[in-house]
Order: sequence, then structure tokens, then C-alpha cells
Amino acid sequence: MSETTTAPVLTSKDFATDQEVRWCPGCGDYSILAQVQKVMPTLGIPRENIAIISGIGCSSRFPYYMNTYGMHSIHGRATAIASGLKAARPELSVWVVTGDGDSMSIGGNHLIHLLRRNFDLNILLFNNQIYGLTKGQYSPTSEENKITKSTPMGSIDHPFNPGALALGADASFVARTMDRDPKHLQSMLLRANQHKGTSFLEIYQNCNIFNDGAFEIFTEKGTKPQETVFLEHGKPLVFGAGNDKGIKLDGFKPVVVDFNNGASAEDCWVHDEKDIYKAQILTRIFDNPSADGHLPRPFGVFYQNDRMCYEDAMEMQLQEAKAKKPVDLDKLLRGNEVWEIN
Repeated sequence: MSETTTAPVLTSKDFATDQEVRWCPGCGDYSILAQVQKVMPTLGIPRENIAIISGIGCSSRFPYYMNTYGMHSIHGRATAIASGLKAARPELSVWVVTGDGDSMSIGGNHLIHLLRRNFDLNILLFNNQIYGLTKGQYSPTSEENKITKSTPMGSIDHPFNPGALALGADASFVARTMDRDPKHLQSMLLRANQHKGTSFLEIYQNCNIFNDGAFEIFTEKGTKPQETVFLEHGKPLVFGAGNDKGIKLDGFKPVVVDFNNGASAEDCWVHDEKDIYKAQILTRIFDNPSADGHLPRPFGVFYQNDRMCYEDAMEMQLQEAKAKKPVDLDKLLRGNEVWEIN
């Protein structure tokens, strides 16, 4: 009589390593690490089938602290390495951990091509709007007029909008969360994992040394209800301390309505994760608040769409090639273009 074995039940501790976590005290990365370690056991994926790939930056120490396979790669190239890994080992759960400098500066080109190819993997973009590891230079997401060590008179660069950039590259899943909202962060990690395709999750992460309080207005109890709106599929965009405000569309322009002045939730914009056009409006809400009136910052899943993953299309192509007549390797290497050099 054969014995049956069951896989051990894992906990967050099983995903922690014996390495000393070396981030600055109070860094938002600690919270993100804790939430990832809490979520991982619920996915039902063996640790040996999980790979964490990072580039360069404070966030890129992540693989050392996760008891899974992983690679601390080179600056801006985590997305390229993760693409190769997923193509070769499609059964693996691959997670890219990167920062706003790592992925949106030197790694920007790799990022957009990963998004359009739609490998089935997850991108966690830690956005702190600063270069933390190199001690406080402005980054591609730093706001205009940002005074830093590299911009003592204020930055004149216009910042990247990560969500809008991802949608522009035809990402099939785009979402935003924050380090100081553990429950929401956990829910977004789960949604990212459930998505079949490249999930792009921007995480607002506080760098308390070089850019402390960059997102305080969205995280503090006194301001968060008025300054954030949480997106839920099929539900109206409602916010406020007593859920007494909402957002409706005036043509293509989002405007705030007050339920104390005769409006109601029935007047509000109902969120549809499948609507690419409205998703683009949502990602653009924070670009120019002075022109559109003060609007709360959206958090949650902006857009989600199912389309074929790169590795699946590649496998189909390989199977079609195998079914055909064997190829003459010498003829293939010789090719059709031949030149004679005298």
C-alpha cells in the first residue's frame, strides 16, 4: 500500500531568509517585504518554483530576503533577464522587483517591451520619486522643481507617469497601491498574481531619508479619506471621510460631486477594469490638478485585459515548426543571401 504525502503548509516565516535586512530604519521597503512574505504562502506555489529578479537600487536587495530562487541582476536589466527566464521556464512564478530609477531610466526601454510582449510575470515597481541608493538625486518620477543634490536649483524635467506609461506600452494589467496600506497592498499582490500576463503594480514607497513624506497626504489618517479614491470593479468612485463625495465624468473630464449638495452615488462614474479609455483618464488624474480642479489620487486596478502571453505564443510556434518537415540545418545557416568576394 503506497503512502501519500501532502505538501507542508507554508507561512510567511518560510519565505524569510537568515540574511540581515539592510534597509534604513523606517524605510517603506520593510512593509512591502512583509506583505509579499504574507501573500506568498497563500498562492499555493512551491518555493522552488518562485523566482525574484531585481536590478539595482534599494528595492533590488529583495532577492536576498526571500527564501525562493532569485537573482540580483544589473542596472535596468531585470525585465530582460526575467523575460529570458520565463521563456525558458514558463512554469515558474517570476516576480520583477524594481525601482523608479532602475526601471524608468536606464531600464525604460526593456520595461516597455516586456509590457507589450506580455510575458506572464509580475512587476513590482517601488516608486519613491528619488534615487535612494546613490544618496538622493532626482529620479524620472520626481516632481518638477524638485530640489535634490543633483538639482540644487530644482528639477526642470517633466516626470514620468508610471501608470500612463504602462498603458501606453499596452500593458494588460496596471494597478497602484502604497506601502502604508498593508491590506490594500496584499490585495493588489494577489490580483497581480492572478492575472495571466504581465502585471504592472506601482507601489508608492516612502524613502524616509532622502524623500520623506512624499506620499504622506495619501497615507495619513487626517488626509487619506479626502485625497484617495479606491477603485473597485463595478462600483462607483466614492471617497471622503464619510463616503460623502464621488467622481463623475463631465464628457471626458472627471469632476468631484458632493452628496451633501444633492448628488448621490448613482451619479458617479462606475469603474470598469476592462475600459481602456477610462483607465487612461484615471491614470492622468494627478497630472494637472490645477486645471481640472482638486481630485483624489486613484488606487487599485486601473485596467485588466486578457490576451495571449508571449511564452504561450512562442510554444505554439515551436510546436508548429516541429510538426513540419525537418529543416536542413546547413541550408538554414547558409541562408538565401550569398555574396562572392573576389
